[in-house]
Amino acid sequence: MQKRPRLAAVATATAALAVIAAGPASGGDPTVSDPRIVAHFDFAAGQTAENIALEPDGSADITFAFAHQVARVTKEGGTTILATLPEVPDAQTPVGGAVALGIARAHDGTLYVTYVTGTEETGVWRIAPGGGEPEQIGFFPVDSFPNGLALDEKCGTLYTADSRLGRVWSLPVTGGTPTAWATGAALEPTAQVPFGANGLKVHHGAVWVSNTARETLLRIPVGPGPDHAAGPVETRATGLTSIDDFAFTGHGDTVLAALNQVDELELVRPDGSHRTVLTGADGLDNPTSVAVRAKTVYVNSAAFFNTLDPDPNLLLARISKNKL
Repeated sequence: MQKRPRLAAVATATAALAVIAAGPASGGDPTVSDPRIVAHFDFAAGQTAENIALEPDGSADITFAFAHQVARVTKEGGTTILATLPEVPDAQTPVGGAVALGIARAHDGTLYVTYVTGTEETGVWRIAPGGGEPEQIGFFPVDSFPNGLALDEKCGTLYTADSRLGRVWSLPVTGGTPTAWATGAALEPTAQVPFGANGLKVHHGAVWVSNTARETLLRIPVGPGPDHAAGPVETRATGLTSIDDFAFTGHGDTVLAALNQVDELELVRPDGSHRTVLTGADGLDNPTSVAVRAKTVYVNSAAFFNTLDPDPNLLLARISKNKL
C-alpha cells in the first residue's frame, strides 16, 4: 500500500533543537513504571495514532491522522473504528494530505475532532455518542492548522491550538466561526520549525499550550465574565525538545509531555524543571499524545519519522501519584 505523507517539514529542523534541560529526580515526583504496548496499528493504512480522549471504562478514543479515522481501543488492545472523516481529494496541507488531529470528549459521549484539509472542510467535526457519520460544526480558515483540542463544558467552549498560524482559537460548542482567543509570539512557529502551538489542555482556570518550535509549555489564564478573555501568556517550562501533546498527572501542575522526535516521555514539574521517564527502549516511536486516568498513563506513538520499521502504537504504564 502506498506510504502516507510524513511531517518532513518538521524533521528538517531536528538538528537545530536545543538539548533538554533535564532536572534530577525529586522525592515528590510521580513514578512511571511497567510500560507495555497494548495495541499496534497499521502504519501503511494511515493509522498514525495522533491524539487521545478517554472513556469512563478506560478505553481510549484515538485519532488516526492520515487515515482520518477515530478508533476506540480497549485497555486490552481491542480496536474498533468509530467514525471516518470524509475524503477530501484536493486536500493541501503542510504535511501533504488531510489529517485528523485533536480529540475531546463531552460527558455525554459526544466526540469533537479537528480535521485539517487546506479546504473549507478544515475545522472541528462532531461525532455522536457511540460513533457514526461526523458532522462539521466549526468552520476554520483554509490556511489554519487546528491541532490540539480541549472542551470546557462549564462555559460551552472548545479551544484548539493552531500550529501553523500560531494562536489559540475558541469556538462555541454549538459551532460556527472560531475566534482568535489568544495570539502572540509565544504561540507562533519559527523560521526553522513551522509548527508552533500544538498540544492543548484546560486546567484550573487556564488554557495550557505546548509550542513545538519554541520547545515550551505555556499557561494562559481564562478571564472572568461572559467573554472569558485570555490573560497574559506565561511560560512554565522550556527546553522541551519537539514537545507535542501533554497531560496533567493529577490535580496539581505536574505534567507528562510527549517529546515526539526524540522518542521520550518527559515529566515536567511545576517549577519548570523536567526529566525523562520513558524512552524508545520502552516502545515509544514518535510519541504524539498523553492521557492519565487514575493509576494509568496512556501514550500514543505515530511513528511519523521512523523510516526503518515504523510502529504506531498505544502504550500503557503505571503511574504513582503525588500532590504536586
